Amino acid sequence: MDLFRQLLDFILHIDHHLLEIVKEYDQLTYVILCLIIFCETGLVFTPFLPGDSLLFAAGALAAQQIGLEISYLLPLLFVAAVLGDSSNYFIGKFVGDRLVNAKRSFIRKEYLDKTRVFYEKHGGKTVVLARFMPILRTFAPFVAGLGSMIYQRFLSFSLIGNVIWIGLFTMAGYLFGNISWVKDNFSSVILTIIAISLLPMLIAFVREKFKSTAN
Repeated sequence: MDLFRQLLDFILHIDHHLLEIVKEYDQLTYVILCLIIFCETGLVFTPFLPGDSLLFAAGALAAQQIGLEISYLLPLLFVAAVLGDSSNYFIGKFVGDRLVNAKRSFIRKEYLDKTRVFYEKHGGKTVVLARFMPILRTFAPFVAGLGSMIYQRFLSFSLIGNVIWIGLFTMAGYLFGNISWVKDNFSSVILTIIAISLLPMLIAFVREKFKSTAN
């Protein structure tokens, strides 16, 4: 429970925590940010790590010229996300079945099932669309590797999705994070970003409920 509270506090006040990291670690902050993004996208058991909010906060600090440069952030985070995607893909490809079917599996099967359904509806576009959905973006590469998706095809969608994802949220922070109202209400902005990210999943859930009720 304490870990959950700490994680929630980190996400809601990510601007303050990121500022502390910059002050303490200086240029190593780039490495820390890349590791978080890599793990959030590349390890199937860490979907709880911040993604959208971290990108926005990093862009905001870059706009304020506090230890981070946007010209370094964009390519470094992009590479971290693509490497994370590829890592998760190969985890799914080579050890996915064993992880899912283990007696004490840490992977929630319901998340995998939802991701599979998403793949059936949207095909390769899932790799792109999932970038903007927490949890799904962690499981989408894993399911792609677990299934029969060819890596070259997966990688092409991963590159497109990550260019848009990294660019959109980091540049949004860079363009709007320096506005006084945004700085004064940063937690509310982060909650709004999270709510918007979760909205497609909520809509899909409601639709499925209506379909099951109708049947």
